[in-house]
Amino acid sequence: MAKIKAISQLYTMADSKLVLPAADRNKEPILEVLEKVIPAKFGKDSQLSALEIASGSGQHVIHFAQAFKNIVWQPTDYDAKYVNSIKVYITENNAQNIKEPLTVDVSKALSEWPGDLQHGSLDLIVNANMVHISPWCCTEGLFSAAGKLLKTGGTLFTYGPYAIHGQITPESNVRFDAGLKAQDSSWGLRDVDDLEKEGKKNGILLDAMFNMPANNKTLVWTKNK
Repeated sequence: MAKIKAISQLYTMADSKLVLPAADRNKEPILEVLEKVIPAKFGKDSQLSALEIASGSGQHVIHFAQAFKNIVWQPTDYDAKYVNSIKVYITENNAQNIKEPLTVDVSKALSEWPGDLQHGSLDLIVNANMVHISPWCCTEGLFSAAGKLLKTGGTLFTYGPYAIHGQITPESNVRFDAGLKAQDSSWGLRDVDDLEKEGKKNGILLDAMFNMPANNKTLVWTKNK
């Protein structure tokens, strides 16, 4: 897998803890979507299991786990510095509902992933800011994993900037897409139509699309079989 490069400004703190300003900005808007969708779909106090793919620094999973004490979270990342940072966040916050992070290359077959993830064992998968800054094979791996790991009726959340029906708007996202492709030709904003095709290959259907700050969107997907 081509290494996913951080495009946000990064500040390093003591003990390997990383703080991404973008993660601080978007963690609450993403949480607001989770708070709308998860209780309505699964019930307010249901005991659930969630996997976060490409967790990054750990700021998201800590924020989500504090809000959803009824969910056991499994963070993952490909980059050792992020895995180490997640561990610091877990320790600092004494987070009882977050498992030790796993080092996962999402472009690899599920059989090559570490840990004890079982087919049909998860209620939720969350993935933020990955598909546009990684090769397409990572998106294929994400939907393939979701199709195998989610229970029937389980939910996948993806967050980031997207093209819609072949168009990228506004102009700032057009420039962002061009900048990404200049860094790596395998990067770029993905079209929701292409994501839907990939989802359907794996029994994953698009349920809802939420407009988010900074011209991003959260897509809500359901495993239908």
